[in-house]
Amino acid sequence: MSKETSTEYGTRLKEIMSVLKKHSIARGVTPEKLRLILEDLGPTYIKLGQIMSMHSDVLPKRYCDELMRLRSDVSPMPFEQVREVIEASYMCPLGEVFQEIDDAPLGSASIAQVHRAVLESGEKVVVKVQRQGIYDTMSRDIGLLHKAVRFLPPVNMKGLVDLDLVLDELWSVAQEEMNFLNEASNMEEFARLNREVAFVDVPVLYREFTTGQVLVMEYIDGFGIDEKERLLENGYELAEVGSKLADNYVKQIMEDGFFHADPHPGNVKVRGGKIIWIDMGMMGRLSPRDKELIAGAVQGVAENDVGQILESVMALGEFKEKPDQSRLYADIGNLLTRYGTTDIGKIDIAGIIEDLMEVMKDNKIIMPHGLTMLARGMSHMEGVIADISPEINMVEVASARIAGNLLAGGRWKKELKSGGRSIYRSIHKALDIPALAADLLRGFLKGQNRINLDLHATEDLNAMLTKLVKKLVMGFLVTALLISSSIICTTDMKPKLWGIPALGAFGYLLALGLAVWIFLSHIHTKRK
Repeated sequence: MSKETSTEYGTRLKEIMSVLKKHSIARGVTPEKLRLILEDLGPTYIKLGQIMSMHSDVLPKRYCDELMRLRSDVSPMPFEQVREVIEASYMCPLGEVFQEIDDAPLGSASIAQVHRAVLESGEKVVVKVQRQGIYDTMSRDIGLLHKAVRFLPPVNMKGLVDLDLVLDELWSVAQEEMNFLNEASNMEEFARLNREVAFVDVPVLYREFTTGQVLVMEYIDGFGIDEKERLLENGYELAEVGSKLADNYVKQIMEDGFFHADPHPGNVKVRGGKIIWIDMGMMGRLSPRDKELIAGAVQGVAENDVGQILESVMALGEFKEKPDQSRLYADIGNLLTRYGTTDIGKIDIAGIIEDLMEVMKDNKIIMPHGLTMLARGMSHMEGVIADISPEINMVEVASARIAGNLLAGGRWKKELKSGGRSIYRSIHKALDIPALAADLLRGFLKGQNRINLDLHATEDLNAMLTKLVKKLVMGFLVTALLISSSIICTTDMKPKLWGIPALGAFGYLLALGLAVWIFLSHIHTKRK
């Protein structure tokens, strides 16, 4: 490290420590205090705070909610620096690419600012220009924050979360966002996935003028999604706009697994009868498995089924240590008491996901990155929908889309396979039950077996036991019919049907009927 760099580090570290002292950090870090500290430290820290607000997987929810209040606009960089960044990226004078470019920015944020411009070919565009030296500045500040963490007393936010881990995560996300080629790729992928949606569009990307530091896209002169009066004046129906917006966002999550993670009103426009999504710097991803498990957890809440939620949570997360299933079961039971028997059409999905994340965090379960992005995105989207068209319910939109897609893409085949496998496993295991029961009773008679019960007395326990007993009884009955009918068919009993004793044939038919009934009940339960 050069002497100049060392001096710069020393000066900045003193500034950081001065701000920390000003806010009495030794007395602890409240959510509001953290926000004020980041605002006093300047633009790069504001950006870090904005990224932190999207990561409730590493920060407590109350901190994330407070950091959402961080101001977005910061002082713009001088236009001369804008010119230098663009010319360094294109390796040619500004005038060779643009006929004109506005000196005053449309907006200025922590990492970049945007200017209106006209290309040499005449197209009106928006030019997103990265702040000069922002990468080196943020890299330096992250390093200094790592050092500052060591000065924090043990009784504060440091005891709640590993701040070094938080800083590493933030730097990783910040680097992705600072590379505008990533955003360009996101725009292309989003456009491809929504190509068949007639009422959705994205700005045209000018890939030939896009670099890691400069992004050029079509200028969108439509209406903001929250400009209700202007939308009404121009012939739009708010209910239709809200319905289409909700349907498309549900599609992004449930079908594409690639969704806008920051859908606040400034990032959604309406133009020419289409919803235009802009600013693809922060996108969320969900694997097919994640989508299925999240849907299962939400359905478990709707059905008051602790077991289904527990299964989804255990499959979704990674464990820092061996989980205490008793505590996890109790925490999920407490979550269900908050929702009661809420109808699935009235459930707040964003609220459920955030509550589940808190349960997972309390039980030291590491959540998939896409889940926390989804919670924040859903929270923003539900706020937008509630503002423009409050009668629309996101869950009802999702349910309608599920019903519409049930027979599409081979979904029914998947259900048939799943149901068939479940019935086969049930019958196969049921054949072992008589022998296992005999062994168990023999052990009790000899005094060799003991039962340790750890019952969780929640309201759904009775219903769960009832379902279990019914399934066992049906399994026993089907097994008994199959075995007895097979024995009868080895005899010469008359009358006969299809060459075998009629009583045995009747037993087979009855077993088949019961098996079909179990299969249909299984599918009906899964689709609720």
